[in-house]
Amino acid sequence: MLELVIAFAVGILVLALLAKLITIPLQVVWKLVTNSIVGAIILWVVNLFGAGVQISIFNALIAGIFGVPGVLVVLLMKYLG
Repeated sequence: MLELVIAFAVGILVLALLAKLITIPLQVVWKLVTNSIVGAIILWVVNLFGAGVQISIFNALIAGIFGVPGVLVVLLMKYLG
């Protein structure tokens, strides 16, 4: 009977660990997606002032991950490259 209780407890712990391991990457992906959308919006606003930066997935990711410094990097790549 004790082995059954221990096996059940270990099984619950393993399931809890697996659930935690699955949710962490989903949180990271969700944060990356939302930051990319925010980055694209910031690039769009910058383009309203005549910057002429093409909004692509790459540029939105840079702006989304790094925020305002990312937008500055995208602008520097546009004008220096």
